[in-house]
Amino acid sequence: MAEKDGDHEANAYHQSEERKRQKKIKRLKYFGIFIVFQVIVITIFSLTVMKAKTPKLKLASNAYIQTLTYSPATPSFDMSFVTQVRVRNPNWGPFKFRDGTIVFTYQGVVVGQVYIPNGKVGLRSTKKITVLVNVNSNALPGKSALGNELSNGLLLLTSTAELKGKVELMLIMKTKKTAELSCSMVFNLAARTLQNLDCN
Repeated sequence: MAEKDGDHEANAYHQSEERKRQKKIKRLKYFGIFIVFQVIVITIFSLTVMKAKTPKLKLASNAYIQTLTYSPATPSFDMSFVTQVRVRNPNWGPFKFRDGTIVFTYQGVVVGQVYIPNGKVGLRSTKKITVLVNVNSNALPGKSALGNELSNGLLLLTSTAELKGKVELMLIMKTKKTAELSCSMVFNLAARTLQNLDCN
């Protein structure tokens, strides 16, 4: 009888130990799944929210010519127009930028500039800045190609700019980024409109 009791106690002990072992294995499995889930969440968070993207700098596709005088015979031009500069921030944190200058050129020669004041673009938003641009042919050396363009009522300009600043993520991480602008512009002088705008 004592031997049976001893066997019964031994079996009960082994069953109890087996249950404990199974519970321990189950807890370890859950803990492992939790760790894997956390790693996946952190990885996705790092690749999306915490990865600083380069802000975009563009000109609006429309420009309103305020004043215009041009002469294919001379040849020369003097024009002022209003347009909009757009700074788009795709990040989950603000983009603070220093002041900069948009340079307008004709065949590599500077014909006008416009100042962009420093500013801040909120997370995942676009800042719109209205500017008045003045361009003229005073600095152009050879003007034969210009005369041909003006005879056709067209004016081809290029605009470039850089806005340097920092993207701030989660109030702790700051990353230097530069928004760049490079556009070719075709003005239809006869119609007094911006006929085509192509930005990279």
